[in-house]
Amino acid sequence: MRGWIDTRDPLAVAAQVRLDHRAMYPEVSDRLVAVSFRRAIDCFSGRRPGYQAVDARYHDLEHTLQGTLCLSAILRARQESGAEPAVPAPLFGLCLQAILLHDTGYLKRDDDTVGTGAKYTSTHVQRSCEFAEQLLASEGYAPAAIRSVQNMIRCTGMGSELASIRFGGEAERICGHALGTADLLGQMAAPDYVEKLPVLFEEFAEAARHGGGELPGFESAEDLMRRTPAFWERFVLPKIEGGFGGVYRFLDDPEGGNPYMDRIRSNLDRLRLRLQMAA
Repeated sequence: MRGWIDTRDPLAVAAQVRLDHRAMYPEVSDRLVAVSFRRAIDCFSGRRPGYQAVDARYHDLEHTLQGTLCLSAILRARQESGAEPAVPAPLFGLCLQAILLHDTGYLKRDDDTVGTGAKYTSTHVQRSCEFAEQLLASEGYAPAAIRSVQNMIRCTGMGSELASIRFGGEAERICGHALGTADLLGQMAAPDYVEKLPVLFEEFAEAARHGGGELPGFESAEDLMRRTPAFWERFVLPKIEGGFGGVYRFLDDPEGGNPYMDRIRSNLDRLRLRLQMAA
């Protein structure tokens, strides 16, 4: 079973993804992995022309790395299981672009001086798709490849209608579902997930203050925390099991358990205990 990687360290995450790529596609160069991570770091660090460094405190680079690490683990485990259809190396590369760019919609342009990127919570998926199109087109990606990346990014929308996404094929659909799964599991399994819930509330609150459209209506950070176990039971579990086709099961340990699911349940137990003690 793979060890737990420090998602605060983009180089450590990139190294693991390169190992996964080499295991899945030993005959294919893994140079794209390094290039993609370097570009993502530049985007979130304010080194992308026309954009500031990310200032959303929950949906930051580490959040993206959490999802990226989980996605790579799912796709490698699925490949090693022999599941069909197999995900070819070029599609893995597009899926990597999608997860690394899926929250670039929180980035602010240089002339945007009001609030933080959290104000774009309700529109960040579409903004991420637009950012990805602009960036990938400038690098010579074909329109079909860009549409593939956008389709996968759309799988991360909280209210996304998966049936309405016009995937380019079954393997692309599986990649999109794996990406959506990884976006949810990666953050909820993080060691500091419980501690960061108040930060997530502040992002929702800022979005609401800026007329952010349809957003969860939480009264306070404590209210969000109280409702998180129900969010897991009533939204996340049905979505990863049904809408996303249960691809999380490829992470199951043959000796029992699933490292991501186990960590999430531990986080929720810790959250419930914290709420009981505060009552």
